[in-house]
Amino acid sequence: MNSAVTLLRPAATNPATRPELTPALVDAVGAKTDAALELLRAAVAEFGSAGEITFANSFGAEDMVLTDLILREGQPIEIFSLDTGRLPAETYTLMGEVEQRYGTKLKVFFPKSDAVETYVRSHGINAFYESVELRKACCHMRKVEPLQRALAGKKAWITGLRAAQSTTRSGLPTREFDQGNGLVKLNPLSDWSETEVWAYIRMHEVPYNALHEQFYPSIGCAPCTRAIAVGEDVRAGRWWWEDPQSKECGLHVKKG
Repeated sequence: MNSAVTLLRPAATNPATRPELTPALVDAVGAKTDAALELLRAAVAEFGSAGEITFANSFGAEDMVLTDLILREGQPIEIFSLDTGRLPAETYTLMGEVEQRYGTKLKVFFPKSDAVETYVRSHGINAFYESVELRKACCHMRKVEPLQRALAGKKAWITGLRAAQSTTRSGLPTREFDQGNGLVKLNPLSDWSETEVWAYIRMHEVPYNALHEQFYPSIGCAPCTRAIAVGEDVRAGRWWWEDPQSKECGLHVKKG
């Protein structure tokens, strides 16, 4: 591992990232890992031979579990990421660490520069704080439109969504049809708890974003993400100035 990368990671301070690895927890993680791998293998059998399946990696804790499962197993699943242009420095550090750890190069999609320039000139550099509409417009140009390009020609995509992450994700199935993007959507970690995610990371020494140690359970763009307090919902730090029911960027909103 590159020493410069290691030095950028602070000492562990968040107890949520270091669950006690009891026999019961280890067994539960093992069973759910087997189920996730079975889902991934079935997806490869159904879609993978023609390169029609892809994994959207945003470098959160859940996505790092899936990254490890896919790359450690050598699954022929494409992995891509969206660089919004406003990610935290810690996320870029992790991106570099993933490339070094797994011997891979990331497929990164960026927003269209003309769309970003028009938005900033028309509304201002931080206009997303002013209204839900302007925030969603920013998310659309920086995330949704690049995602649509990333998914073009695919028949299935994999996400790290968990049902317990927010009120907008309750009842999340492991497999569904994404009407908005017109393809199958797989959520292998749908029924995982946060504790199980972190247990897997500790058991397999998976690299992760240093911001998690500073009480950032959910990490997006730097201006739209903050640390959470004890007792707050895990996604309370995302777009914290908005009502919880509106807290999605558009990547995972059901349509129709």
